[in-house]
Amino acid sequence: MPHAEDPTLQDASQELPGLNALTREWLISVGEDPNREGLLRTPHRVAKAWQHLTAGYRETLADVVGAGVFAAEGSEMVIVKDIEFYSMCEHHMLPFYGRAHIAYIPSRKILGLSKFARIVDLYSRRLQVQERITTQVADAVQELLEPRGVAVFMEGIHLCMAMRGVQKQNSSTTTSAMRGLFRSDVRTRAEFMSAVQGTLRGR
Repeated sequence: MPHAEDPTLQDASQELPGLNALTREWLISVGEDPNREGLLRTPHRVAKAWQHLTAGYRETLADVVGAGVFAAEGSEMVIVKDIEFYSMCEHHMLPFYGRAHIAYIPSRKILGLSKFARIVDLYSRRLQVQERITTQVADAVQELLEPRGVAVFMEGIHLCMAMRGVQKQNSSTTTSAMRGLFRSDVRTRAEFMSAVQGTLRGR
């Protein structure tokens, strides 16, 4: 009679190498028993989850954009609002999450709208700080489209502040990056900021 396959070895190809064993050691370090029934599959689940949470390390801007760049048909401001993001703080490896808003003023090229969400995911799915994601998204749009201006505004809730340390559950962090006309023209910047009012904490 063939032996049943060990459930802890299933879907191993979807795990980050080494994290299964490291998670077992982590469980022992915090005083748990990795052989307890409820934890038998935990190392596998953690390794599989982190495969997803850190997918941004294994993708490039070209991968996520593909053939999504097109010739421009106008030069008016384009705003993509309320893009959800989830990331892991590089200081405590705890989650932070929120919404991103991206605007640009086309010059010669435009980008398929769904690609903005993919760009946010590309940089969010790494160990990060919110300030860096904001800058990376702005620089990516600038590199892809060479527009007349780019603006990125992000608001996030950081569990490293809510769960530990100062334990302020109602705090949020906003970051912004402005390029081109959004930096040099006060009216253009004000139009964008007015359009994205009512962000995560204002709902």
